[in-house]
Parts: sequence; C-alpha cells; structure tokens
Amino acid sequence: MKLLLLNGPNLNLLGKREPEIYGSQTFEDYLEKLQQKFKDIQIEYYQSNIEGEIINKLHEVGFDYDGVILNAGAYTHTSVGIGDAIKGISTPVVEVHISNTFGRETFRHQSYISPNAKGVILGFGMQSYDLAIQSFL
Repeated sequence: MKLLLLNGPNLNLLGKREPEIYGSQTFEDYLEKLQQKFKDIQIEYYQSNIEGEIINKLHEVGFDYDGVILNAGAYTHTSVGIGDAIKGISTPVVEVHISNTFGRETFRHQSYISPNAKGVILGFGMQSYDLAIQSFL
C-alpha cells in the first residue's frame, strides 16, 4: 500500500506554532513514529505553503496511490481549486485536522475538501493522521 501524507500552509511550523493548539512535536518526528508503526505501508510526505503545488501533487499521485491523507490547513476553508483537484482524481482522500475546526473561528467551519473526501478526521491532535491511515486498512 502506498499513501501520501500531504500538508498545507504553516504545517511546516508544527512544534513551534501555537503549541497550545497544535502541540510541541514536529511533524517530521511524528512521521518517523508513523513509519515505524505502519512498516508494511509506504508512507510518503509532502508539505507546501503554496496552493498550486498542493494541487500539482494531488494530480501527480491521484491515479497511482492507494490514498492521500490531506491536511490542507487554511486552504481547507478557501480553496475551491484543491476541492476540484480532489474531485478530479481517482485516489481516495481523507481530510484531517489536528484541531477541532468546529471549536475554533466560524470561518474554519467551512471545508471545500470535505464534499469530495472519503472521510474527515479532526480534533485528535497528531493522532488524526494515524486514524486516517487506519481508515485505508
């Protein structure tokens, strides 16, 4: 099985950015733990702060991978383009969020990803990614 973990803007700052919301662990450290836990799964990782690069990556893997786990960050609430890219590919996408977006600002309650996703997991911290991987098993 081949999965892509795809993170959007500002998620490169995990471990430094708002630790009261996102925790103090870097994503790279957490990724190592996921790769150890799911040794039989090829887990790749890509992060970009640029919307078009996220769309390009979805197009690149969207017909060959078994799944994409996408935390589009703030683009979740603004990017029709990323939502359309998900609709246009055959690889299933699970939307994840570290925080409970419904417990935050009202603008974070809207997602352009969810209508085209296989499922949505949010509010479980970094464990949201682990749960998303398990959804493909």
